[in-house]
Parts: sequence; structure tokens; C-alpha cells
Amino acid sequence: MLRQHQSILEFRHGRYLKVALLLCAASIVAYAWHSPPAVYLKPYGGTWLGYTLGTIGAVLVLWLMLLGIRKRRYQSSIGSAQGWTSAHVYLGTSLIIIATLHSGFEFGWNIHTLSYVLMMLVIGSGFFGVFSYLRYPGYMTKNLDGETLETMLLKLADLERKCKRIALDLPDEVNTLITNASKSAVEKIALGGSFWRQLASVDPRHPMRLARDELLAMGKRFAGGQTKAHEQLVVEMARIVALTDRVRSHLRFRALMQVWLYFHVPLSFALLAALIAHVISVFYFW
Repeated sequence: MLRQHQSILEFRHGRYLKVALLLCAASIVAYAWHSPPAVYLKPYGGTWLGYTLGTIGAVLVLWLMLLGIRKRRYQSSIGSAQGWTSAHVYLGTSLIIIATLHSGFEFGWNIHTLSYVLMMLVIGSGFFGVFSYLRYPGYMTKNLDGETLETMLLKLADLERKCKRIALDLPDEVNTLITNASKSAVEKIALGGSFWRQLASVDPRHPMRLARDELLAMGKRFAGGQTKAHEQLVVEMARIVALTDRVRSHLRFRALMQVWLYFHVPLSFALLAALIAHVISVFYFW
């Protein structure tokens, strides 16, 4: 039985790592052993070994792109999503060796090198994806501290209502300050916003943060019972700011776990198009 905490890199005791290493070793041995005709001087993509490695690489690219389909077919009986992802990572990495040997270390300004470059970019973005899924979930769990995003948002709403009640015992300018800050936070979507805004994490210009700082500067203007109300309001505002920072950190971690897909998926389809052009040019124009 698969351990629940087992990562994709450890799937079945590194089953696909072993497969990838075996595939790479076999490719390297074949490349070293192969003796191309003297006219070629060295192995390259046009020899039988080159075609073999190229075919293996092309099949791997097509097969690895099926992961996106497999991840959306939860009822599929063909392996587990975790197993497919593990295979995707290791066999995708093996393409670095296979494709490089297929090229015979010959590069230039052509569709063939473009295919190779796109493949390396896809693999590089995939590396960041693996890094994200292994690193950020732990940070998210620690940041949530046993809560959920929904409960934190509810706490923020409760704290804002509490601040408005406390502000009733203070001058109108304080009430206006709190009301405007709360309204601005909603209008500017301070806790969410665009995807790229979420990546920015803590917002130093968050309306509630600015309101808290302005409220602190008013401290000496109050006396008697208003002093206590002011101190309590500052404390509650500080709680809002701290909780807001936690929410934004959560959104940032979540965005970081998705940002690589904005590169990985388009680059994968660009690679597929370049690969098709590469194959057609080889078989019809060479």
C-alpha cells in the first residue's frame, strides 16, 4: 500500500527514477558503442541510432503530454495520478540525455535546435513545478496554523465589525477613517486581485495597514475613556493587519504553485508544434 505522505519522487521506491536511469544509461552506452559510416564522422540524428533515439524522444514527449488528460480522468483505471506524475518527472528529465544524444551535439539556427530549446524550457519549467509542489504546501500548512482560508476571512470580517463598534466611542474622524479603510479594502480587492498581484504577497499599501498607522499617530489626541477605546482599536487593527498578511501569504503560496503552468503548458504545445515540424522536415526535405 502506498504511504499517504510519500512524495511523487519516492513513488514505489523510486520506480520511475530507476526506469529513467536505465533508459539514459542504455542511450549513453549505445551512443558510445555506435560506429557511424566514415562519411558522418560521428553519430548524429540521421543515423539509425539517431532515428532510434529521436523516435524514443518523440514518443516520450507525446506520452508525457497525456498527463494533463490523465489528471482530469479521476475514474481512470490505468495507474494512479501520483504514479503518472512520478513517471512524468523522471522520464521527462531523461529527455535531456536522449534528445542531446539524438542531436549528436549539433546545434544551429534551425527548427531542429528550436525543438531542443523548447524541450529544455519545458523541462526547466517542470522542475520549478516539482519544486513548488514539494516546498509550498508545507509553508501553507504552517501559515494556516490549523485554520482554513475561509475561517480566516470570516475572522477578518468579524474584526472589521468590532473595529467599527469601538470607533463609535471615538471622534467622527476615526469612524470615517475605519469606514473608508474597510471600503477601500473591498474596492481594491486587497486580499485577492489579479494573479500577478497575488504573487506580491504582503501589501505595504493595504488600506487597513495605512489606517492603523494613522490611528497610532492620533494617540496623544485622546483622553479619559477615549484613550482606552483608542488603544483597543489599535490592537484590533493590528490583528486585522497580521491576519491579512497571513491570508495574502497563503494566496501567494497558492499562486506560486500555479505560475509555472503559465509557462509549462504553452511551451509544451509549442514544443509539440516544433517537434511535428522537425519530423516533417527530416522525412520530406532531407
